[in-house]
Amino acid sequence: MSMGSFTSNFFYTLLYPPNFSLVLIGIALLALFFNRRFLSIMLIGLAIFWVALWSLPVTTIIAGGFLENRYVSLEARDYPKADAIVVLGGHIQGNRSNWFTPYDKQMVRSRETLAAELFRAQRAPVIVLSGGALEGPVGDTNNMARALIQSGIPEHAILLETNSQNTFENALLTQKTLSALEKKRVLLVTSALHMPRSMAAFEKQPIIVMAAPLPKQITVPHIRPLNIWQPDSQTLEASRSILKEYMGLFVYWIRGWV
Repeated sequence: MSMGSFTSNFFYTLLYPPNFSLVLIGIALLALFFNRRFLSIMLIGLAIFWVALWSLPVTTIIAGGFLENRYVSLEARDYPKADAIVVLGGHIQGNRSNWFTPYDKQMVRSRETLAAELFRAQRAPVIVLSGGALEGPVGDTNNMARALIQSGIPEHAILLETNSQNTFENALLTQKTLSALEKKRVLLVTSALHMPRSMAAFEKQPIIVMAAPLPKQITVPHIRPLNIWQPDSQTLEASRSILKEYMGLFVYWIRGWV
């Protein structure tokens, strides 16, 4: 893992509500030691508020839904034709169909599944899998390539970009791969939540990119009642991904990557 990726992951982890609240409580105790009682109370109140806010489904639906609704998911045959299908590594919330329901393997729809559907619909003749291993020798791209081949996609139609460590590098290094193949128009496949940051990064490159997101995951389920104002531990865990996207967009904007 590069130093830049390590730093980014550190701040993403720090922003996760339970972690951020622990930091605030630590600062509050320090303030209390220096007899700053009012500041200490304010920090503890903020810590409780931050966890409570992100444990509410309504917060996830509003904040996550704003990102997920930026691009529409279509049937594979309804997308325009392109020169390549680009699939970004990473699996948000285990590819579950809905964040508010238990994980169901039968309901999983992965990025490589969508890529295979686009390929079979003859939307593009090649699939480029982008993403390096963050930990260990094998990254998501290798696993996705294996799954694609097992599903019947010809091995010669699959290309791997295995050096990128973040979304910006996905865009930069994939563009170099596409340029070498003289391919300009791409269908970009990733989760609906990740798509706004991905599109912003890819649109900075000299290629024509069209979004092909997975279906939205942050929706009120029909199979079980959901009180959007009732704190929920699963919702709190899911906030990690939403906050990561907002933080990522802000950092990328500061660095001129989007």
